[in-house]
Amino acid sequence: MSIETILQGVKFDEKGLVCAIAQDWQSKRVLMVAWMNAEALQKTAETGFAHYYSRSRQKQWLKGEESGHTQKVHELRLDCDGDAVVMLIEQNGGIACHTGRESCFYKIWQNGAWHTADPVLKNEADIYGGKHP
Repeated sequence: MSIETILQGVKFDEKGLVCAIAQDWQSKRVLMVAWMNAEALQKTAETGFAHYYSRSRQKQWLKGEESGHTQKVHELRLDCDGDAVVMLIEQNGGIACHTGRESCFYKIWQNGAWHTADPVLKNEADIYGGKHP
């Protein structure tokens, strides 16, 4: 599999990144949104596990490399404009969010304020041995 084939049609932004959405392959719940550069997209396609690019840490990372909560990719999709990727994934351990929740989208807007709707499944300190950066 060549990198040219994988990257064909992908429109990376001016920083060389494309939006990547991780969605549960069975429930279809959106679990997280992150960013991929060309290398992360290539590694994802080659290994079958989600790789991302951290804008804050300025480095590649395999989802779950610290927490063990890897994402097995069942399907990789590119949107019509080529500027967003959706991955239907199987979330190892049932935790996608660094806060220890199933999804990063755990807040709901109700009655003029954001409210936490999902419980913490595992404490962040127990996952990372301290607070996640």
